[in-house]
Amino acid sequence: MSNKIINIFTENIYPDWDIDELKAIEVGRKVFNYYLKHLLNKSCLFGFDFETITFDILFCDSNKTHQINKEYREKDYPADIITFAIFADDDAKFVFDGDINLGEIIIALDKVKEEANKKNITAEYELYFLISHGIMHLLGFDHQTEEDYNFVVEQQNKALKYALEDSNDKI
Repeated sequence: MSNKIINIFTENIYPDWDIDELKAIEVGRKVFNYYLKHLLNKSCLFGFDFETITFDILFCDSNKTHQINKEYREKDYPADIITFAIFADDDAKFVFDGDINLGEIIIALDKVKEEANKKNITAEYELYFLISHGIMHLLGFDHQTEEDYNFVVEQQNKALKYALEDSNDKI
């Protein structure tokens, strides 16, 4: 699985936090590789032949996630993260020239800072936790039940431990 190409495209439109987008991409790739190694047979990718995985991450503020929530999800509140899982949610899944476009993760960086302060962790760790969470959704994992929620959080924690083992971005 490690020979797969993982393209993660990021854009930061939140002016109050100049995040290290290259580090976020690196962590995202490591998290994704962990999931490929440990969860492929349970993910929406199982049974598909692909060489490249692509997805986007938009960093914005909670005003933007509130707008997106209202427009696309009919929910009237800001979210810390919204995931549009194009591949996982589409019954007509297709692979184009060996590439699968999984979709988009949208993260409100002001909410990331708030949550990190509440949890007494670094904002970077909370950001990576949400990226890990978004990737789980892109792979078709959901948390409608307590059992599913516990599974998702357990996998996120394992993936982050793997992704950050040689990093200073600990809790």
